[in-house]
Amino acid sequence: MMPAVTSAELLLVLGLVTPVLAVLGCFARPVRERLWRVLGLMPLPALAAATLTTILIADGEVTAIRLTLDPEGLAIGLVADRAGAVLLGVAALLWAAAGVYAAPMLRDSPNRGRFTLFWLLTLTGSLGVFVAADLLSFYLTYALVSLAVFGLIAHTGTAFARRATSLYLLLAILGEIALLLAFVLLADALPGASLEIGRSVAALGDSPWSAITMTLLLIGFALKLALVPVHVWMPLAHTAAPFPASAILSGIAVKAGVIGLIRFLPLDAGAAVWGPIWGDTLLILGLITAFFGVAVGITQDDAKTVLAYSTVSQMGLIAAATGLALSGAEPAAVPLLTLYAAHHLLAKGALFLGVGVITEAVARRRWPILLVAAVLGLGIAGLPLTGGAAAKLALKPLFDDADIGLLAALSSAGSALLMLHFARLLWRSERPAVSEGALWRLLPWWVMALAALLLPWALLPLLGLGTSEIWLTAAMAPTALWKALWPLLFGAIAALALWRWGDRLPRVPAGDILVIGAPAARLAAAIGAAVETLDRQLRQWPVAGLMLLVVALLLWGAVAP
Repeated sequence: MMPAVTSAELLLVLGLVTPVLAVLGCFARPVRERLWRVLGLMPLPALAAATLTTILIADGEVTAIRLTLDPEGLAIGLVADRAGAVLLGVAALLWAAAGVYAAPMLRDSPNRGRFTLFWLLTLTGSLGVFVAADLLSFYLTYALVSLAVFGLIAHTGTAFARRATSLYLLLAILGEIALLLAFVLLADALPGASLEIGRSVAALGDSPWSAITMTLLLIGFALKLALVPVHVWMPLAHTAAPFPASAILSGIAVKAGVIGLIRFLPLDAGAAVWGPIWGDTLLILGLITAFFGVAVGITQDDAKTVLAYSTVSQMGLIAAATGLALSGAEPAAVPLLTLYAAHHLLAKGALFLGVGVITEAVARRRWPILLVAAVLGLGIAGLPLTGGAAAKLALKPLFDDADIGLLAALSSAGSALLMLHFARLLWRSERPAVSEGALWRLLPWWVMALAALLLPWALLPLLGLGTSEIWLTAAMAPTALWKALWPLLFGAIAALALWRWGDRLPRVPAGDILVIGAPAARLAAAIGAAVETLDRQLRQWPVAGLMLLVVALLLWGAVAP
């Protein structure tokens, strides 16, 4: 056991050190201009570490791989438990696939050095956030994955990309401020000097600032998850970013919010203290987001934007499931949430790469790509025998209430509708001449597509949820098949209606409420400009002197006999 554990520890360190060394290499221009060729290799040590750690935990040899530095009792370090190792592994797989896909795109790009630097910074943060064991490490890696992404969104340099980047940075900074304040309050509530996340969450119930801390945590993670109404960055950012960057944004970046919910919400003590307030709040907000993403997504005419709104909807469902777990004090919900998040990461990463394969005419025959993309999309809605079916089936125990279960099923119907709309947009998209670099784009697409279809079933036993055979048998039972199929049928009927009468729907621009609220924003800006002008005039010496004289006369009149 010890050699395997030691190997896992060394691989975990190597997995995080590799992108850090690559970032340092970017400060030398000759190195930075060549690193784009090996972006697909950078996540491989992390993938190996996650695979070995997951196997060791599943075999019962260890409960987690821990590496801790303890200067003055701070307990700073890394921890790879079931949830962290699985999410680290699937994230590293997508990073590798997207890195291979990005290479042909960067070959002739004048900004490839800049793109490479921000790619590696985001990679470092997104791998580290899944295994951070303390408040300091988590905050630094979370902030890195949040802020470095802007360089990927802005890569094309268009006006739309600049607008999307500005909005994203604004909301990301607000989220970082909320989390920083929450972490300060968490550290203050901890007895002793330790910054360990587990101890901080355990001490949260006794903190006099617990309500404020929970509010700040939910604000920070809601911004990353793109829950309504702070979701507006996602459709703009996904539409603006290049295809491999969109795959990273939708597949991995938002999962930093998921691991945040798993790490920081007291799921094992929720019902007694937190459930009536925070669990229900998260449930309601999540369900609103799930249906809102579908409602706006079906009005979009761009396939990438539709996928972005689908991610908004799916993150809403994860938030709702987390709220139910928090209300019911169910620590066993962590592997269920992990599996659902892992499948979404794989499926959305594959779908964004698939959009690139279709729209950039990588393959001469597009129908096999379209067929597999449609299956992946319907898998998100729970199509039987797909990886999404395993994720949906595992999540069902959290939605055991009849009314909540019906809403979850209707959300699946909405996902089916949205994915069929997405497939139709892809089918009707332009067909340019076949481009070069087909192998290096088709290979990562097929790898991610197969991983999304098959890997969730293999993760079931690794997450301690039972054997794949048991779950497959349960999924093929007539009752389970009907529960999985009727939302798909309902969504298909709705898709037919959309194709027939969809032109009567209003065209909601990407960013929805941000654009709808533009007149109010312009009015506020005009009022602000007027106030600033008035202030500038009042600060001039003649006006200021006159005002001072008037104030003096009024005071004299008030005190004079």
